[in-house]
Amino acid sequence: MKREVQAILLVLLGSAVLRISLFSDMYLRYVRAALRPYLVTAGVVLVLLGVLGAVAALRGARHQDHQDHQDSDHDAHGHSHTHGPRIAWLLILPVTGILLVSPPALGSYTAQHAANTVAKPDTATGFPPLPAGDPLALPLAEFDVRAAWDTAQPLKGRRVKLLGFVSPKNGGGWYVTRLVISCCAADAMTYKVEIRGAAAPPTGSWVAVTGVWQPDGQPAQPDAVPALNAGQVVSVPEPRDPYE
Repeated sequence: MKREVQAILLVLLGSAVLRISLFSDMYLRYVRAALRPYLVTAGVVLVLLGVLGAVAALRGARHQDHQDHQDSDHDAHGHSHTHGPRIAWLLILPVTGILLVSPPALGSYTAQHAANTVAKPDTATGFPPLPAGDPLALPLAEFDVRAAWDTAQPLKGRRVKLLGFVSPKNGGGWYVTRLVISCCAADAMTYKVEIRGAAAPPTGSWVAVTGVWQPDGQPAQPDAVPALNAGQVVSVPEPRDPYE
Protein backbone atom coordinates (compact mmCIF):
# COMPACT_ATOMS: atom_id res chain seq x y z
CA MET A 1 0.00 0.00 0.00
CA LYS A 2 1.30 3.48 -0.86
CA ARG A 3 2.23 5.73 2.00
CA GLU A 4 -0.36 8.28 0.89
CA VAL A 5 -3.14 5.71 1.30
CA GLN A 6 -1.85 4.69 4.73
CA ALA A 7 -1.82 8.34 5.81
CA ILE A 8 -5.38 8.94 4.60
CA LEU A 9 -6.64 5.82 6.36
CA LEU A 10 -5.01 6.85 9.63
CA VAL A 11 -6.54 10.34 9.45
CA LEU A 12 -9.99 8.95 8.62
CA LEU A 13 -9.84 6.30 11.35
CA GLY A 14 -8.63 8.81 13.94
CA SER A 15 -11.37 11.24 12.89
CA ALA A 16 -13.99 8.50 13.28
CA VAL A 17 -12.77 7.68 16.79
CA LEU A 18 -12.81 11.36 17.76
CA ARG A 19 -16.27 11.82 16.28
CA ILE A 20 -17.83 9.12 18.45
CA SER A 21 -15.83 9.81 21.62
CA LEU A 22 -15.03 13.54 21.77
CA PHE A 23 -17.92 15.16 19.92
CA SER A 24 -20.76 12.81 20.89
CA ASP A 25 -21.79 10.03 23.27
CA MET A 26 -21.93 7.37 20.54
CA TYR A 27 -18.90 5.63 22.04
CA LEU A 28 -21.21 4.45 24.84
CA ARG A 29 -22.74 2.03 22.32
CA TYR A 30 -19.43 0.17 22.22
CA VAL A 31 -17.49 0.67 25.47
CA ARG A 32 -17.91 1.81 29.07
CA ALA A 33 -17.81 5.51 29.89
CA ALA A 34 -14.51 5.12 31.76
CA LEU A 35 -12.72 4.35 28.48
CA ARG A 36 -13.52 7.71 26.88
CA PRO A 37 -10.13 9.34 27.66
CA TYR A 38 -8.31 6.42 26.04
CA LEU A 39 -10.45 6.67 22.91
CA VAL A 40 -9.85 10.40 22.61
CA THR A 41 -6.10 9.91 23.05
CA ALA A 42 -6.05 7.13 20.45
CA GLY A 43 -7.99 9.29 17.99
CA VAL A 44 -5.59 12.22 18.39
CA VAL A 45 -2.54 9.95 17.96
CA LEU A 46 -3.98 8.37 14.80
CA VAL A 47 -4.71 11.74 13.23
CA LEU A 48 -1.23 13.04 14.06
CA LEU A 49 0.40 9.91 12.65
CA GLY A 50 -1.66 10.28 9.50
CA VAL A 51 -0.71 13.92 9.05
CA LEU A 52 2.99 13.17 9.63
CA GLY A 53 2.77 10.27 7.20
CA ALA A 54 1.16 12.49 4.57
CA VAL A 55 3.89 15.11 4.96
CA ALA A 56 6.59 12.43 4.65
CA ALA A 57 4.88 10.95 1.59
CA LEU A 58 4.67 14.39 -0.05
CA ARG A 59 8.35 15.03 0.54
CA GLY A 60 9.19 11.58 -0.78
CA ALA A 61 7.13 12.20 -3.93
CA ARG A 62 8.93 15.48 -4.59
CA HIS A 63 12.26 13.77 -4.16
CA GLN A 64 11.21 10.97 -6.50
CA ASP A 65 10.07 13.45 -9.14
CA HIS A 66 13.43 15.18 -8.95
CA GLN A 67 15.24 11.85 -9.23
CA ASP A 68 13.10 10.81 -12.19
CA HIS A 69 13.92 14.06 -13.95
CA GLN A 70 17.63 13.46 -13.46
CA ASP A 71 17.34 9.86 -14.63
CA SER A 72 15.45 10.91 -17.76
CA ASP A 73 18.51 12.89 -18.87
CA HIS A 74 20.42 9.58 -19.06
CA ASP A 75 17.65 7.29 -20.24
CA ALA A 76 15.52 8.45 -23.15
CA HIS A 77 13.00 5.73 -22.50
CA GLY A 78 12.40 6.76 -18.88
CA HIS A 79 11.80 4.39 -16.03
CA SER A 80 8.85 2.31 -14.91
CA HIS A 81 7.98 2.85 -11.25
CA THR A 82 6.09 0.43 -9.07
CA HIS A 83 2.98 1.78 -7.38
CA GLY A 84 0.84 0.22 -4.64
CA PRO A 85 -2.20 -1.74 -5.82
CA ARG A 86 -5.19 0.48 -6.53
CA ILE A 87 -7.45 -1.99 -4.75
CA ALA A 88 -5.91 -0.80 -1.45
CA TRP A 89 -8.04 2.33 -1.79
CA LEU A 90 -11.07 0.15 -1.08
CA LEU A 91 -9.90 -0.01 2.53
CA ILE A 92 -11.12 3.56 2.86
CA LEU A 93 -14.73 2.44 2.44
CA PRO A 94 -15.24 0.76 5.86
CA VAL A 95 -13.43 3.60 7.62
CA THR A 96 -15.61 6.17 5.85
CA GLY A 97 -18.63 4.08 6.85
CA ILE A 98 -17.75 4.61 10.52
CA LEU A 99 -17.84 8.36 9.92
CA LEU A 100 -21.16 8.34 8.05
CA VAL A 101 -23.10 5.46 9.63
CA SER A 102 -23.32 4.75 13.35
CA PRO A 103 -24.51 1.23 14.23
CA PRO A 104 -26.95 1.10 17.15
CA ALA A 105 -26.12 -0.40 20.53
CA LEU A 106 -26.77 -4.09 21.09
CA GLY A 107 -30.42 -4.69 21.79
CA SER A 108 -33.34 -7.08 21.41
CA TYR A 109 -31.75 -9.19 18.66
CA THR A 110 -28.79 -9.96 20.90
CA ALA A 111 -31.07 -10.65 23.87
CA GLN A 112 -33.21 -13.09 21.86
CA HIS A 113 -30.16 -15.20 21.10
CA ALA A 114 -28.69 -15.19 24.61
CA ALA A 115 -29.69 -16.94 27.80
CA ASN A 116 -30.12 -15.10 31.07
CA THR A 117 -26.84 -14.87 32.98
CA VAL A 118 -27.54 -14.69 36.69
CA ALA A 119 -24.26 -15.99 38.07
CA LYS A 120 -24.20 -16.68 41.78
CA PRO A 121 -22.43 -13.80 43.55
CA ASP A 122 -19.98 -14.06 46.40
CA THR A 123 -22.42 -13.71 49.29
CA ALA A 124 -20.22 -14.83 52.16
CA THR A 125 -21.16 -11.66 54.03
CA GLY A 126 -24.74 -11.66 52.78
CA PHE A 127 -26.54 -9.14 50.61
CA PRO A 128 -26.63 -5.51 51.78
CA PRO A 129 -30.03 -4.15 52.84
CA LEU A 130 -32.22 -2.71 50.12
CA PRO A 131 -32.70 1.06 50.22
CA ALA A 132 -36.02 2.66 51.06
CA GLY A 133 -38.42 3.79 48.39
CA ASP A 134 -41.78 2.97 46.89
CA PRO A 135 -41.43 1.99 44.20
CA LEU A 136 -37.84 0.86 44.66
CA ALA A 137 -35.78 1.72 41.58
CA LEU A 138 -33.26 -1.06 40.99
CA PRO A 139 -30.77 -1.87 38.24
CA LEU A 140 -32.26 -4.79 36.35
CA ALA A 141 -29.15 -6.94 36.87
CA GLU A 142 -29.34 -6.42 40.65
CA PHE A 143 -33.02 -7.39 40.64
CA ASP A 144 -32.18 -10.61 38.78
CA VAL A 145 -29.41 -11.54 41.21
CA ARG A 146 -31.50 -10.72 44.28
CA ALA A 147 -34.50 -12.66 43.00
CA ALA A 148 -32.39 -15.70 42.19
CA TRP A 149 -29.94 -15.88 45.10
CA ASP A 150 -31.02 -13.74 48.07
CA THR A 151 -32.54 -16.35 50.39
CA ALA A 152 -33.86 -13.62 52.73
CA GLN A 153 -36.19 -12.55 49.89
CA PRO A 154 -36.26 -8.83 50.73
CA LEU A 155 -37.97 -8.19 47.37
CA LYS A 156 -41.06 -10.14 48.41
CA GLY A 157 -44.10 -7.87 48.47
CA ARG A 158 -42.16 -4.72 47.49
CA ARG A 159 -42.96 -2.63 44.46
CA VAL A 160 -39.92 -2.20 42.23
CA LYS A 161 -39.24 -0.11 39.15
CA LEU A 162 -37.08 -1.53 36.35
CA LEU A 163 -35.76 0.18 33.23
CA GLY A 164 -34.92 -1.74 30.07
CA PHE A 165 -35.83 -2.58 26.50
CA VAL A 166 -38.48 -5.02 25.34
CA SER A 167 -37.49 -8.43 24.01
CA PRO A 168 -39.93 -11.21 23.04
CA LYS A 169 -40.30 -14.49 24.90
CA ASN A 170 -40.36 -17.69 22.89
CA GLY A 171 -43.85 -19.11 22.96
CA GLY A 172 -45.44 -15.80 23.89
CA GLY A 173 -44.96 -13.06 26.45
CA TRP A 174 -42.11 -10.62 26.81
CA TYR A 175 -39.14 -9.55 28.88
CA VAL A 176 -37.77 -6.25 30.04
CA THR A 177 -34.06 -6.61 29.35
CA ARG A 178 -30.69 -4.96 29.94
CA LEU A 179 -27.22 -5.79 28.70
CA VAL A 180 -24.33 -5.44 31.13
CA ILE A 181 -20.76 -4.88 29.93
CA SER A 182 -17.48 -5.10 31.82
CA CYS A 183 -15.35 -3.42 29.17
CA CYS A 184 -17.01 -3.29 25.78
CA ALA A 185 -20.02 -4.58 23.86
CA ALA A 186 -18.13 -7.76 22.96
CA ASP A 187 -18.41 -9.04 26.56
CA ALA A 188 -22.08 -8.08 27.03
CA MET A 189 -24.18 -10.31 29.30
CA THR A 190 -27.96 -10.47 29.15
CA TYR A 191 -30.30 -9.93 32.09
CA LYS A 192 -34.04 -10.47 31.65
CA VAL A 193 -37.18 -10.20 33.74
CA GLU A 194 -40.40 -11.78 32.50
CA ILE A 195 -43.27 -9.29 32.63
CA ARG A 196 -46.71 -10.63 33.47
CA GLY A 197 -50.09 -8.90 33.41
CA ALA A 198 -49.27 -6.31 30.74
CA ALA A 199 -49.40 -6.32 26.95
CA ALA A 200 -46.05 -6.31 25.18
CA PRO A 201 -44.88 -2.93 23.84
CA PRO A 202 -43.01 -2.90 20.50
CA THR A 203 -39.88 -5.04 20.49
CA GLY A 204 -36.77 -2.97 21.12
CA SER A 205 -38.63 -0.05 22.69
CA TRP A 206 -37.53 1.23 26.10
CA VAL A 207 -39.91 1.03 29.05
CA ALA A 208 -40.03 1.63 32.78
CA VAL A 209 -41.96 -1.20 34.45
CA THR A 210 -43.35 -0.94 37.98
CA GLY A 211 -44.58 -4.09 39.65
CA VAL A 212 -44.14 -6.77 42.30
CA TRP A 213 -41.80 -9.76 42.13
CA GLN A 214 -43.59 -13.06 41.57
CA PRO A 215 -41.66 -15.89 43.28
CA ASP A 216 -42.21 -19.17 41.42
CA GLY A 217 -40.78 -21.43 44.10
CA GLN A 218 -38.10 -22.78 41.77
CA PRO A 219 -34.53 -23.43 42.99
CA ALA A 220 -31.99 -20.78 42.07
CA GLN A 221 -30.12 -21.46 38.84
CA PRO A 222 -27.61 -19.40 36.85
CA ASP A 223 -30.04 -19.13 33.92
CA ALA A 224 -33.14 -18.38 36.03
CA VAL A 225 -35.47 -15.67 34.74
CA PRO A 226 -37.46 -13.96 37.51
CA ALA A 227 -40.98 -12.69 36.90
CA LEU A 228 -42.63 -9.38 37.72
CA ASN A 229 -46.37 -8.78 37.99
CA ALA A 230 -46.62 -5.43 36.26
CA GLY A 231 -48.76 -2.66 37.63
CA GLN A 232 -47.56 0.02 35.22
CA VAL A 233 -45.58 0.06 31.97
CA VAL A 234 -44.43 3.45 30.68
CA SER A 235 -42.56 4.12 27.42
CA VAL A 236 -39.33 6.07 27.96
CA PRO A 237 -36.53 7.36 25.70
CA GLU A 238 -33.43 5.23 25.29
CA PRO A 239 -30.96 6.27 28.02
CA ARG A 240 -27.70 8.00 27.20
CA ASP A 241 -25.83 4.87 28.27
CA PRO A 242 -27.79 1.81 27.05
CA TYR A 243 -25.72 -0.64 29.12
CA GLU A 244 -25.73 -1.22 32.87
